[in-house]
Parts: sequence; C-alpha cells; structure tokens
Amino acid sequence: MIHPLIDTQLISRAKQLIDQAQTIVVVTHISPDGDAMGSSLAMRWFLLDLGKRVTVIVPNEFPAFLSWLPGAQDDVIFDKDPDAATALLDAADLVIVTDFQEPKRSGKMADWFTKNSAPFPLSPATCPHTPIIMIDHHLHPSDMADVTISYPQCASASELVYRFILQYIQSSISECPEAPLNAQRYTLNAQLSTCIYTGMMTDTGNFQFNSNDAEMYEIVAELMRAGVNKDECYDKVFNQYHEGRMRLVGYCLHTKMRVFPEHHVALIALSSKELKQFNFRSGDAEGIVNMPLQISSIYYSVFMREDTDKIKLSFRSQGDRPVNTFAADIFNGGGHKNAAGGEHYGTLREAVHLFLNNYEKYCK
Repeated sequence: MIHPLIDTQLISRAKQLIDQAQTIVVVTHISPDGDAMGSSLAMRWFLLDLGKRVTVIVPNEFPAFLSWLPGAQDDVIFDKDPDAATALLDAADLVIVTDFQEPKRSGKMADWFTKNSAPFPLSPATCPHTPIIMIDHHLHPSDMADVTISYPQCASASELVYRFILQYIQSSISECPEAPLNAQRYTLNAQLSTCIYTGMMTDTGNFQFNSNDAEMYEIVAELMRAGVNKDECYDKVFNQYHEGRMRLVGYCLHTKMRVFPEHHVALIALSSKELKQFNFRSGDAEGIVNMPLQISSIYYSVFMREDTDKIKLSFRSQGDRPVNTFAADIFNGGGHKNAAGGEHYGTLREAVHLFLNNYEKYCK
C-alpha cells in the first residue's frame, strides 16, 4: 500500500489553483536530467487529462537520450526562443515548477520568477501575479511559490509527482464521488507512468542510491502494471551513447581520476578542451561521477567540468557519508545526502584548488 505523504491542506490548495486554471505552464530546471524531464512531462500528461491547456518549458536543451520520452518533442526550450517562452509564462493562469526549489535553477527564466514574486504595486493590475505551485524534493525551498510541496525524503521529484497525482485524485473523489475522475485513468496511464518511472530510475542511478524505501518499489510495481517496460526504459537512457562518450569515460578513469586514499576520495576534473576532444554532447557526463565508487576503498566521488560560464560539479557518496554540505558550503550547491551538485564561477584550476583545500574537512 502506498501511504499518503503530502499534507492534505497542500493538496487542497494546489487542487484549487489547478481547478481554476485553464492555461498552465510547467517549468523544470536548467540542464534538465531524467528526473526534471520525467516529473515535468508527467505533470503535463496529468493536466492534459484534466482538460487543461499545458506547455512544458525547459531552460535549455535536454540530452538526446531523453528525447524519446512521451511529449518531450513538444517542450519549449527557453534559450532557443526566449520571447515566445516568456509570452507563454505571462499568459499562463498557473505555473507549476518541478524538481527545483529556487529561481536561479531555472536559468534565464529566473528574472521572470523574481519579477512575478515581487510585491504588488499600488495597482496590482499593472503587475499581475501568476500563482505558482512547487513540487520538489531538494532541501531549503525558497518562497517563490504560492503552494510549496517539498519533501526531501523523496528520492526523486517524479516520485513526488506520482504521489501528488494519487492524492489529488483521491481528494477529488472524496469531494464528489460522482465526479468524472477515475484513479485508473490517471495513475495507470502508460505515457504518464513511463515519464515517472524514468525520473525515478535516473535520479537514483538505476536504484543504486537513495532507494532503500519499500514504498518506492510498490510505486514501480504500479507503474509496470500501467504498461511501463522498465528494460526498454533502461536501454533508451543508458545504452544510447555515441562512441566519443565511451572513449571519454575511459579517459576519465585511466588518465584523469585522482584518488586520495587517506580520505577515500576520488576526483575527476575536465577542461572544455578535453571535452571537445571527445565531441562532448549534452548528457555525456551522466553517471561518470558514480564510477569511482565501484572501487572498494572509495566512499566519496567528485566530478567537475568546464561549462560555458562556470564549472559544474557533481558529488556522490556511499552510506552515512553526506556530500550535500560540502557542495553547499564550498560550491554554492546542495542536494541530497549521497547525491548533490554545485557550481563555481571561475576557472577549473580554482575549483580544483577549492576542492583540495577543503575535502579533508568534509570527507571523513
């Protein structure tokens, strides 16, 4: 049995906003991963079933290995057409954000969220406020939303979206048993369920971390009953890389991995020049940070790479060894105990020095 997790008052407030809205925009975070895509697209399918007009906006291009997800081809990419995306946000009756908790994680859309949350002027009509619902599983949610559904104990935002949909339906049936809402219609929809399963699978590293919860597998079972082919999902996500990605992995492990055995730490740092050498594409770095953890003596792994305007970092750990504090304190990031991210606005050399000067304090 899947027990209710979300506070009933939050469900009620979110349901009221959704029921009142006709045009809804769903937004997820910059550099969208499997959970970002899965949670946002699952919300899209659910809202379409409710008869809403729905658009998903992603801040920038998503990896090619996620393009097969049902509905992904209809996503609007903000970086490609910011004017059209902003017009959609301005025209929306409601905005739902999934898998992020603060405006800056929406990339260049952050300005819209900041403006939307600004205090009303003397005449609210000159600066209308669009209500926002947040569905997220990261620590320290900001006050950007009118309804904040934040449960860090969930391993993925996609799992939280599933729970939200389940409780929304149960609430609707309870309020009006004759209403044309059928739990099976929503929870047992193959397209919606495939999006949710993919988000759950990718945000747990194919259920390798943050996944020791029995109810998670009860949800997976329900999704499979809905028509999810888990083997096919795995193949489409993890077995679709190009040759350059495979050679990049070999280069990382053979040439670039630095091991600090006294603290059970591994570091991989890649420059933009090195990435270009392997024809780097969006998503090619996926999973590399997990690989050093296969060494029996390594409990912490950090992967950093040069991006267009910053250094992007991923942190992973095993067992009762947190990395989110390291990410938050030193690299302006955060996340879960065993899986976190960060960023550094400076050079790769500076980021490596920050790591070297601080890892002993955090990796114990």
